[in-house]
Amino acid sequence: MREVRIDKWMWAVRLFKTRTIASEACKKGRVSVGGVSVKPSRMIHAGDVIAVRKPPVTYSFRVLDVTESRMGAKMTPLYLENITPAAEYEILEMNRISGFIDRAKGLGRPTKKDRRDLDEFKSGEPADDFDWDEDWDSV
Repeated sequence: MREVRIDKWMWAVRLFKTRTIASEACKKGRVSVGGVSVKPSRMIHAGDVIAVRKPPVTYSFRVLDVTESRMGAKMTPLYLENITPAAEYEILEMNRISGFIDRAKGLGRPTKKDRRDLDEFKSGEPADDFDWDEDWDSV
């Protein structure tokens, strides 16, 4: 029976962009086979179920075949089956939506008003119609 290292397989089927990132995920305990965290050197076979935790979602995949060489994205369905429950995708969607609702004031990108204020500050021109020469003389 053919077998291959789990980090190499996850890189080959494009679960991770680089093999180093796949290895680090294993070392951090984010990858498990059968509910047990695995090291990057763990050998996998066809039929194994792999859980990959990419917060806030835990994706589950069934290994259909093993390979060591990276492939095009269109070829990946021949080597893995996505068996992630729909509830996990709902968590992902809720997290995406709540990011806009629960945004604390002052965090994230500046608003248009913030940008205008910054532009006025940089230009050195006062934002209001305050005449510096005229009003300064009266002080």
